[in-house]
Amino acid sequence: MRTALVIGTGLIGTSAALALTQRGVTVHLCDHDPEQARTATALGAGTDEAPEGPVDLAIVAAPPALVADVLADAMARGAARGYIDVASVKGGPRRELEARGLDLSSYIGTHPMSGREKSGPLAATGDLFEGRPWVLTPTRDTDTEVLNLALELISHCRAVPVVMDADAHDRAVALVSHMPHLVSSMVAARLEHAEEAAVRLCGQGIRDVTRIAASDPRMWIDILSANPGPVADLLTDVAADLEETVRALRALQSSDEDKRLEGGTGIASVLRRGNAGQVRVPGKHGSAPRAYETVAVLIDDQPGQLARIFADAGVAGVNIEDVRIEHATGQQAGLVQLMVEPKAAAVLTAALQDRGWAIRQ
Repeated sequence: MRTALVIGTGLIGTSAALALTQRGVTVHLCDHDPEQARTATALGAGTDEAPEGPVDLAIVAAPPALVADVLADAMARGAARGYIDVASVKGGPRRELEARGLDLSSYIGTHPMSGREKSGPLAATGDLFEGRPWVLTPTRDTDTEVLNLALELISHCRAVPVVMDADAHDRAVALVSHMPHLVSSMVAARLEHAEEAAVRLCGQGIRDVTRIAASDPRMWIDILSANPGPVADLLTDVAADLEETVRALRALQSSDEDKRLEGGTGIASVLRRGNAGQVRVPGKHGSAPRAYETVAVLIDDQPGQLARIFADAGVAGVNIEDVRIEHATGQQAGLVQLMVEPKAAAVLTAALQDRGWAIRQ
């Protein structure tokens, strides 16, 4: 691939353009908002000048509802040898294109499973997709050349290709992305009018649950409008679980011992099912989840503290598998939770204590 055209210079389009440009591909940028395309150009993602002829690959980074229109227009202009889109829903756009009677041999639907709470070109980074799954949804009609161009793009972005059926993809993202986003938003909505004294008690748990609720509502309306059925089906199941959980909690309030026992059994059931589901979430680098031990270190909120901890861990020969930070309420301090292999926990604890760090047991 020598040339590419990115249509839509938001977070995903600009990030893909940055990755391609960094690897020597000539990237042309266009957007319905010329100012946004100029911003992406200023960031080094490519040029906002139109290509002189067909490019190797056109990448449509438009909202799902607009993908078919944008692709049809690009195909009619002969803008590229191959065409892909990077929308988060795959079945609907392809059916729209088929309904228009277009030759789709030069097209393949794709979806990079990566993003941020922020949107727009200023949030873009050239390493956004590194190590992340990038779904491809080819059909029997897909030209091998187009599939290879898409794979080359994924390679340039250092992502991991995953081949799926389009409708299976839509059901999967409803489960692992779209439904959880709505649930996160519903939990966060409980905080909107909560008493300030209650909100000040927020810890890392509520931050984890509500983090993705900070995303742009306009973007998510576009996404959910393109995949409402599978998301609604999942939320129906969640609603049934909620009803059962509410009944179990009410039973725990009863003065009747049998009802309290029944309520406890109901709560235990949903918690155990949650445990069983959580352990299926892939671990580091997409591998099977592993059990780590946590070494909790108290730190001051000052420059260089994290760098010192990581350097001291390196001197001790311990690899930090994951890290979380919990900030203390009303204090310029926090708790850094270092996840390490179980056999390394005692070694790291001793090494950090020797270097003056306060360890929370």
